[in-house]
Amino acid sequence: MITTDHKLSISRQARLLGISRGSVYYVPRPASPADLGLMRRMDELHLNYPFMGSRQLRNTLVREGYQTGRTHVSTLMKRMGIEAIYRKPGTSKKHPGHQVYPYLLRNRDIRHANQVWALDTTYVPMTRGFVYLTAVLDWATRKVMAAKVAITLEACHAVEVLQEAFMRHGTPDIVNTDQGSQFTALEFVRTVQEHGCQLSMDGRGAWRDNVFVERLWKSIKYEEVYLHAYESVSDARSAIMKYLDWYNRERPHSSLGRKTPDEAYAVMLPTVKLAA
Repeated sequence: MITTDHKLSISRQARLLGISRGSVYYVPRPASPADLGLMRRMDELHLNYPFMGSRQLRNTLVREGYQTGRTHVSTLMKRMGIEAIYRKPGTSKKHPGHQVYPYLLRNRDIRHANQVWALDTTYVPMTRGFVYLTAVLDWATRKVMAAKVAITLEACHAVEVLQEAFMRHGTPDIVNTDQGSQFTALEFVRTVQEHGCQLSMDGRGAWRDNVFVERLWKSIKYEEVYLHAYESVSDARSAIMKYLDWYNRERPHSSLGRKTPDEAYAVMLPTVKLAA
């Protein structure tokens, strides 16, 4: 995270994080009530129809009575951190200074806890505003290893939640993410590699590469977020963290033989062989 009292200059800190110096001083304008309502509906549509791009979203919203255009929908999608999910040609430009890593999970047999962790960030609407939720999920057991609610998509939040997961649960063999700028940032990549983990990234637009995190977002939003109107960031944080605690301890999964994520994690940790 960039700080004004660091021995390095603001410009130097920005370069190391792979962001522009101007963005450090940028203060976003709050979204209008009309935009917040529009974004809430866009979030619901994206969750159910992730293949919808700005044109399809615009068409659906207009049919539902919203007065909006494709350009405005596209702008809001960028603010929310969402994009249409479909296979795209590999012609998009990478973020300057950011490397994209290959996807390592294809045809891999994942049976043990702490074998693969997945990270992602999702948009969470509130009564007057919105926040972002970043979570670390154990691929085999669906256990949420750590999570954080924040007001920006900066890499420092992804780093913080991953470090918390390391501290509480050890390290996995592989950390898998999408190609979001918070995960390709040097700060995040360095954190993964310094803990001896391999970094894997989804193919661009390949939602199946991180399908278990997508299922987690659907559970969180339909079982918690959409049922409440959070009045503040602290309210959202408290309610979501309480839900995730319940999710780990008490929510059984049919794919886990009706075990909860905590129960599955306890029995699926790899056995450590002691030296003779």
